[in-house]
Amino acid sequence: MCRLDIIAGCTGGGSNFSGIALPFLGDSIINNDKLILKAIEPSACPSLTKGKYAYDFGDTGQMTPLTKMHTLGSQFVPSGFHAGGLRYHGMAPLVSHLVNEGFIIPEAYNQTDIFKAGLLFARAEGIIPAPEANHAVKGAIESALDCKLKGEKKTILFNLCGHGYFDMQAYIDYFDNKLFDHEYSDNEIAMALSGLPAV
Repeated sequence: MCRLDIIAGCTGGGSNFSGIALPFLGDSIINNDKLILKAIEPSACPSLTKGKYAYDFGDTGQMTPLTKMHTLGSQFVPSGFHAGGLRYHGMAPLVSHLVNEGFIIPEAYNQTDIFKAGLLFARAEGIIPAPEANHAVKGAIESALDCKLKGEKKTILFNLCGHGYFDMQAYIDYFDNKLFDHEYSDNEIAMALSGLPAV
């Protein structure tokens, strides 16, 4: 089996990313081989990159038990963007813990950048990725460009977790310049986190 250096996966709640990345983590730790795990999330729902590692509800109705995770607050509602599977306010507890411990590197990208990456992939490979999968594509491309810049040869794995054939309107909107990026200010994040339960 070839040695992996970097794994990139789209990350909303954490299940997709965990499925592609975590099976390799144990051997990486045992062998001390410095595997880089990149959790790629949308800038429009940045629970890992801008959220707080805290106890929160897993649902907007605040009926679930409190769980320690990276969260934007259970009442957080992201701006509209074309990656429906990546709109969750929090992150899986295990992924959150591994980010907190430094085993996973979170990255966030705007939707116009991820669609650009998806189109590059489609032109090269003949497969149109789903908007969610475009995040992993973007993470892989950025990793490859970084390796090129540094003159390094690395093996990069990413998860193309869905095709975009049911998301053609999103691509049409991209070509028509109807997609907009939204990154949250520190004040907006603080407002979203103000409703966290007191623990």
